[in-house]
Amino acid sequence: MTNAMVIREERQGDAERIRGVNLAAFETSTEADLVDALRRDATPLVSLVAEDDQNVMGHILFSPVTLASAPGLTLMGLAPMAVVPSRQRQGVGTALVREGLERCRQLNAAAVVVLGHPEYYPRFGFVPAIRLSLRSEYDVPEETFMVRELRDGVLRGLSGTVRYHPVFGTF
Repeated sequence: MTNAMVIREERQGDAERIRGVNLAAFETSTEADLVDALRRDATPLVSLVAEDDQNVMGHILFSPVTLASAPGLTLMGLAPMAVVPSRQRQGVGTALVREGLERCRQLNAAAVVVLGHPEYYPRFGFVPAIRLSLRSEYDVPEETFMVRELRDGVLRGLSGTVRYHPVFGTF
């Protein structure tokens, strides 16, 4: 009998297991290296793991992003999210995203951006950021850069380029 999946904050001692999840989920070490660098250099972070039977099977990270036209707003970027291949398509990612958005809300974040699959993230309320006059600092297809307001209307009247933590530029 296995225990139910638990979503919890990253704890001291989880770093190697989180690295293993990212190495298993992605073709290169880029995402694992990015997580390590953000853990070292960015605050605030929302770093959550999904585990069952003490096995870490998923991880999600949210780190600060900025919008020059709104320097006082706390904005977060979701990246990366990883689930070990044997547990993909079983609700692990969904649970991580939902809990992560709630944790960002508790940090008083106004909104969260993501560069991701346009078929996946809208189920969590993400919309193409261009609809709110926001764009990514990276040259990406408009439909893949999305935003989710955590407080209705908080981005109304704002526009500009969303910039990720400088660590992202090193990868």
